Amino acid sequence: MNRRLLWALPPVALLALFFLYPLALVVQQSFQPDSGGTSLQPYADVFGSEGFRNALWTTIWLALASTAGCLVLGFLLSLVISFVPFPGAKAVARFIDVYLSFPSFLITLALLFIYGTTGVIGSFQFLTTPWGVLLAEVTYFTPFVMRPLLAAFSQLDTAQLEAASSLGARAPRIVRQVILPEALPSLAAGGSLVLVLCLNEFGIVLFTGAKGVTTLPMLVYSKAILESDYPGACVVAVVNVLISVGLYGLYRVVSRRAGA
Repeated sequence: MNRRLLWALPPVALLALFFLYPLALVVQQSFQPDSGGTSLQPYADVFGSEGFRNALWTTIWLALASTAGCLVLGFLLSLVISFVPFPGAKAVARFIDVYLSFPSFLITLALLFIYGTTGVIGSFQFLTTPWGVLLAEVTYFTPFVMRPLLAAFSQLDTAQLEAASSLGARAPRIVRQVILPEALPSLAAGGSLVLVLCLNEFGIVLFTGAKGVTTLPMLVYSKAILESDYPGACVVAVVNVLISVGLYGLYRVVSRRAGA
C-alpha cells in the first residue's frame, strides 16, 4: 500500500503544481478587488453588469444551438456513411478520425475564404453575425458527434434491418424504430461532449470577428487583456469553469451509461 502511495505521489504533485495551483490563484484573485483586501465585490460588480449577463446568455444559446445542429447533422451524415453504400465510405469514416485533430481556427479560416469579406460570397459578410459563429461551430464539432455514432452503427445487427425491411417497413420507419433507439446513447454522449466544448470555445468566436458576439471566454479575454480588470476576468473564469465542470460530470455519467 505504501509503495502504491509513493508511485501516486509524483503525478499528483505535478497535477497540483501545473493545474490546481494556477486554478487556486485564479479563484483567490477573484476575491481580491483592485482596492485591496478580500471581499465579494468583484463578484457583485461582474454579476451586476449587463455585459456579463449578455455574455452568459450568448454562451448558453450558442452552445445549445450548436449542439442541436451537430446532433441533427451528425446523425444524418452517419446514417449515410453507415447504411448508404457509396464508393469511399470507409475512407470518409476514417477521415472523421483525422478531422478531430484539426484546430478550430483552421476550420474557421477555411470558412473565411467562403463567407469572409474577401471570400467567394463575402458580400453577405455572414461570418460577422452570430449565425456565422453558429455555422462555424456546427461545422467543426459535428464530427465529435459522428465518431461515437459510427462506432455504434458498426455494431448494429443488420439482421434487424433486414427483418424490418422484409416486413415492408420503409426507410424512415426503420430509422425511427430500429436505428434511432440504438443511437440514442451515442447521441447523448456526443451531444454532452459538444456542449462542453462549445461553452469553452474561444478560437472560433475570435477568428470570425462577429460583431456583438461576446461569450464567457471572450469576456475573460476582454477584461484581462483589454481592460486590465484581472479580478473581473477571474470571476468570469471561475463561473465558466464551474459550468464546464458541471457539464463534464454530466458527460461522464452519460458516457458511462452509454458505454462510450
